[in-house]
Amino acid sequence: MRFVKFQLGDQPPQYGWIHDDKVGPIEGDLFGSYRRLTAEWPLEKIRLLAPAEPSKIICVGRNYVEHAREHGAEVPKIPLIFFKPPSAIIGPGEAIVLPPQSNQVEHEAELVVVIGKGGRNITADSACEYILGYTIGNDVTARDLQRIDGQWTRAKGFDTFCPLGPWIDTDFDPADALITCRVNGQMRQMASTRDMVFSIGTLIAYISSIMTLMPGDLIFTGTPAGVSPLQPGDIVETEIEGLGVLRNPVQATESE
Repeated sequence: MRFVKFQLGDQPPQYGWIHDDKVGPIEGDLFGSYRRLTAEWPLEKIRLLAPAEPSKIICVGRNYVEHAREHGAEVPKIPLIFFKPPSAIIGPGEAIVLPPQSNQVEHEAELVVVIGKGGRNITADSACEYILGYTIGNDVTARDLQRIDGQWTRAKGFDTFCPLGPWIDTDFDPADALITCRVNGQMRQMASTRDMVFSIGTLIAYISSIMTLMPGDLIFTGTPAGVSPLQPGDIVETEIEGLGVLRNPVQATESE
């Protein structure tokens, strides 16, 4: 099943589900008890929003060997984690804004885990019980600031630096899916999820040994090699086989 957060005209945003390219509302709590209502609105008639409102966004660095190599970095012996702030989230079609503080903002296509049930000290074997589904993310990064600062909060945390969507897929199989990123139609990144250094179960076990995971929390599972700078006017398409496509334009400053 695919869950979305959407807006119909001037109505308040709401959660829904997709059936035969039509969207229906959900009554109740997506992370608890809910009821699916009739899917009656064509997908092209509604505005898709970022499909999650996490308490925290945990990201995994250097979880693909070739990405670590392209930055001359060693592959971590244990998962390397960092945060992005929820204020960085934008949805499908919203613009990535290049901040004036940086001269090198890059895309990072990633598979994102959406936590469905809270927990602490989760085992790798039981991790799937805590997953609601999967979505697509772009861990946009100010690479020059990352190098200058030595730690990653500023480089990863600008507003609009967390494109997310277009939906949460509860049936997606993350074992061997192709991740690609295209900029203006040109392929920049391509790898399979099977190339992850640390599996999703391992990541959930490791992260939950440190902090309690809450319903709606996001885990960005790392990006393949091929990251490259973005320019104003670019169109970034992050695609995961069997999951969908997340498209976002790039602009230099926010529109008036």
